[in-house]
Amino acid sequence: MKDQKPWVKPALELGPVMLFFLVFVLKRGETVSLWGQEYGGFILATLVFIPALALATLIQWRLSGRLAPMQIATLVLVVVFGGLSVWLNDPRFFKMKPTMIYLLFAGLLGFSLIARKNWLQAVLSEALPMNADGWRKLTLRMTILFLALAMANELVWRTMSESTWVYFKTFGLPLVLFAFLIANAGLFKAHALPQGDGEGKG
Repeated sequence: MKDQKPWVKPALELGPVMLFFLVFVLKRGETVSLWGQEYGGFILATLVFIPALALATLIQWRLSGRLAPMQIATLVLVVVFGGLSVWLNDPRFFKMKPTMIYLLFAGLLGFSLIARKNWLQAVLSEALPMNADGWRKLTLRMTILFLALAMANELVWRTMSESTWVYFKTFGLPLVLFAFLIANAGLFKAHALPQGDGEGKG
């Protein structure tokens, strides 16, 4: 596996989202005729986003040799819900996609707590070495976070304008996740493993 430049991973992760946002902003309020069907800017942006995300995911896999379960689940749900939106010319399915993703993640993390399995640790331990107690606390907090994000997404897309949802999805959700990481800096420090230690037991 070749060493990746530090900008490659963020570019592949953010590129499809920013492409969706750009197409939506440029075509907002317009209609485009494709295959004998009239599509609005939102559906057109969705149509561009699906292959862009698939391509970015493929490139990440070719560069790293592996994909995180979260990446695979996200791609599958984007293809399913985004495809339904394009096929039925109905943006509601794509707007529901984040809700499904967050509920899926919350369910998996919640089950890992009940089953006493450190699934989050298994995925992120190399990047964030902590002891088992730290991983249990972080898993609980992330379960609550994903449930809150699912509810927030439902509230925004059902009660606010399409443009508001796009801005919320493109900028609001990443900012919430960033704020969550900053807010948990104390937990990361308190439960960090001493340098040279392996993964925490648990």
